[in-house]
Amino acid sequence: MNVGHAQDEAGARDVLRGRCIEVYDTTLRDGTQGIGVSFTSDDKVAIARRLDAFRVDLIEGGWPGSNPRDARFFERMRDVELDHARLAAFGSTRRRDAAVEDDANLAALVAARTPVVTVFGKSWTLHVREALGVEPDANLAMIGSSVAYLRSCGREVVYDAEHFFDGYADDADYALATLLAAAESGAQRIVLCDTNGGRLPAEVARATRLAGTHLAAAGAPVPLGIHPHNDSALAVANALAALEQGASHVQGTIGGYGERCGNLDLLSLLPTLALKLGAAQPQPLVEATALARFVDERANLAPNPRAPYVGEGAFAHKGGIHVSAVNRRPDTYEHVAPEAVGNVRRVLLSDLSGRANLVAKANELGDGALASDAGALVGRLKELEHLGYAFEGAEASFHLVARKVRGDHRPYFTLHGYTVMFDKRDGDDGPRCEASVRVQVGESFEHTAADGDGPVNALDRALRKALERFFPSLASLRLTDYKVRVLAGPDTGTASVVRVHVETTDGERTWGTVGAHANIIDASYQALLDAIDSKLHADGVVPGQALTFESQVARAQHVRS
Repeated sequence: MNVGHAQDEAGARDVLRGRCIEVYDTTLRDGTQGIGVSFTSDDKVAIARRLDAFRVDLIEGGWPGSNPRDARFFERMRDVELDHARLAAFGSTRRRDAAVEDDANLAALVAARTPVVTVFGKSWTLHVREALGVEPDANLAMIGSSVAYLRSCGREVVYDAEHFFDGYADDADYALATLLAAAESGAQRIVLCDTNGGRLPAEVARATRLAGTHLAAAGAPVPLGIHPHNDSALAVANALAALEQGASHVQGTIGGYGERCGNLDLLSLLPTLALKLGAAQPQPLVEATALARFVDERANLAPNPRAPYVGEGAFAHKGGIHVSAVNRRPDTYEHVAPEAVGNVRRVLLSDLSGRANLVAKANELGDGALASDAGALVGRLKELEHLGYAFEGAEASFHLVARKVRGDHRPYFTLHGYTVMFDKRDGDDGPRCEASVRVQVGESFEHTAADGDGPVNALDRALRKALERFFPSLASLRLTDYKVRVLAGPDTGTASVVRVHVETTDGERTWGTVGAHANIIDASYQALLDAIDSKLHADGVVPGQALTFESQVARAQHVRS
């Protein structure tokens, strides 16, 4: 072993051991600049709640001055109580030709009414002259006056020094002067950004160390942060380099979502800080994998199976000597225990892999019967997954499969067929969609139709309309999310298998179901049927009984009493 290298590693551990790094999440703003990433307002609120539960310190919700959706998000968040995190609005320094009190961007930041405002400014003379079109001194004035104005409005200010490391390499004195302008004007954190994602850890370490020294010597020792991008696949390494040099604040996203090659993935950094370097982080790492899946599902993107720590393949082993060794000693091929980050070990292409996954799921859900039926259930799940099903985020469908395999599932109703019609005529604003269904409950039949905003909405309405006569509690159901993913390659065209994930709520609980088929309507219908079955099962309804509306209401009243 190289003695000097070992000493360097020990030094890094000593620097970070026991420290608590402030975590700033920008999934809802910087993350949405990534290819294929788009969140609805509902998605953003749901993700913010989940980040708060994960004990993220600061959540950057968006740029209220840039689009109505972000402004609406901040309005909605006024009614959301966060237990741990604080919300931040993001924007730029004032325009070159505007006074701070007249600048629309700064006004929108103040109007967002967040306790924290993050404002970015230029650190690189190339951007100052070419992008802003101002002289370097004018840029310093823009930074200083913007920060001072936001502080005068009672906001806690985080200053993001955009392109700091590129600017430092080009003109170190000027880059440092931009930091001092922000610090002397009241910024409470100064974040050094590797905006192009091209700098190396040694460069980041040196510039961070000298930035801290410079501010301290000037009498403005403001805490430093790091905001690295991943264009050179060095975002985690660069973050660690800055933190080892005294930075105490880190900015990144869940899953590394972000522009171009993405941002720092917080779920790669945080386990490294806590599990390897001894940092005293409050984030519950056992929830890391679930958080990654949640954000992926909200983004309607397939999870990255090779993501460190939280990917499906992070602790996957395939045959031969690896499996044999891991069975005896997991640490032979696993750098941390998968349970530490909420993941599970997977042994691929063997019965053991399926059984191990199933036992883990049984423990997670508190359903011991799942583990007892492991062999048959694993076989059925593999068949369904081959057909395109996936049960991450669709636990209601998973439980339904388990009940069918165990033989204790009895259908509540029989669907004898459905029809979906589209009608588009000249002059119409959009097509008219209508669905009709024929269902049987016990010996009773119901044939109904309903229209909707689209074919799936019409089918959902028709199903519930037909069944509410027998099961009135279904009236409380509503779809909260609907996502479609094409599974086959582009060569198959419109014949591709699609997977439909449906999220349903009854106002008290929310559950996910899944369907897969070459026909998107049929895949949707499967997911809708599972959602209804899950509701009735949770309500304790007895299958196979043709209940009248009155008897079902009486039964519900008896259960409540």
